[in-house]
Amino acid sequence: MMPAVPAQKVEMIPINRITVVNPRTRSKKHFKEIIENIGQIGLKRPITVTRRMEAGGPFYDLVCGQGRLEAFAALGQQEVPALVVNANQEDCLVASLVENCARRQHRAIDLLQDIGGMKERGYSVPDIARMIGLSAEYVYAVVRLLEKGEERLLRSAESGQIPFSVALEIAEAEDHEVQAALQAAYEKNLLRGKRLLIAKRIVETRRQQGKTLKSNWRSRPRPVSSEALMRAFQEDTDRKRILIRRAEAVRGRLIFVTEAMRKLVTDRQFKALLEEEGLISLPEALAYRLQNPGG
Repeated sequence: MMPAVPAQKVEMIPINRITVVNPRTRSKKHFKEIIENIGQIGLKRPITVTRRMEAGGPFYDLVCGQGRLEAFAALGQQEVPALVVNANQEDCLVASLVENCARRQHRAIDLLQDIGGMKERGYSVPDIARMIGLSAEYVYAVVRLLEKGEERLLRSAESGQIPFSVALEIAEAEDHEVQAALQAAYEKNLLRGKRLLIAKRIVETRRQQGKTLKSNWRSRPRPVSSEALMRAFQEDTDRKRILIRRAEAVRGRLIFVTEAMRKLVTDRQFKALLEEEGLISLPEALAYRLQNPGG
């Protein structure tokens, strides 16, 4: 990428002549904070643009500072302080992507447009990693998960819920192989305890709601079909049957242990052995169970 050399002085650039080549979206709360800060203390750092000559005078492409530019416009300003650099439009766009990556706290979902845009323009994983200051392994994982549309896994991996390597294993696996991928991660000691439970929940959510993170909370709920109701009812019934079988198995073991213990405490030799060891009483719950077989 051609290095961008800044001008030696700040110029006042007409806002209506600046084009944002890599537009970003931001929360209203954050944008409001930018406006308030600039309104109170002014612009601490000028925006950066590159000049392009066209009919009707010079025009400018924004390299970095979209929030500051839009805040100036929201405050009713006609011009904005800017440093002018020498770069073509492609270099300008890449510089904007790199600047966005560098100033953010590297959340993978936020980097989607930037890393994806650089990859689409032919930059290799090592090149992207070098320019934005992240490891090649991280960039490869983000790129691969994005290519497969795995936004849900990408967010989970970035938040530390599951390792990136496990997220990639799940993404590469067929639906019937996902459980095997989780089992392999468990055997490699990558998922244990709470993290394993979280990973299973993520996989189940991915199966039910899809790979992407589309926001559907404003849309009308879809009507529930009779087939979906029957399927949900069957799944709930199956879960209850499993719980019943487990409860019956535990009850059977408890009855067996109780009967075995009842016979033992009536055996003279066993009682003598207990007395020799100083065990002259039974726990209250066990004594109650032996005295009340049906309790």
